[in-house]
Amino acid sequence: MDENCIFCKIIAGEIPSYTVYEDDVVKAFLDISQGTPGHTLVIPKKHVPDIFAYDEELASEVFARIPKIARAVKASNPDIKAMNVVNNNGELAYQSVFHSHFHLVPRYSNEDGFKMIFQDNSSKYNNDIYTKIQQSIINEME
Repeated sequence: MDENCIFCKIIAGEIPSYTVYEDDVVKAFLDISQGTPGHTLVIPKKHVPDIFAYDEELASEVFARIPKIARAVKASNPDIKAMNVVNNNGELAYQSVFHSHFHLVPRYSNEDGFKMIFQDNSSKYNNDIYTKIQQSIINEME
């Protein structure tokens, strides 16, 4: 536990939350911002700053619970048509609380206020560049 972490304080019960699921591994609660109605955060109870700090066991335990929680959020409102599952890692990637967390963002329509944009940069790449990036990643997997 990190005594300066808002999510650790929520886990400890020092800060109230609208908890929707909790067990010995994770806590899931409504995001106070409610990007869309039902926006839920899933956090490991173990303080880890981001995805890079997970070991295989923690990843397996946390990720195994996300579909169950996501299904419950979706089933809670018949107007929910889809869901974004978002995990930001690092300030540049829009992480604002440095305790790993997953956003379950219910989607109601194209006008529900939530947007993600993936720019197509494929014109800047060729086979050599793709292969170089691919090999660089493969080398780090060993």
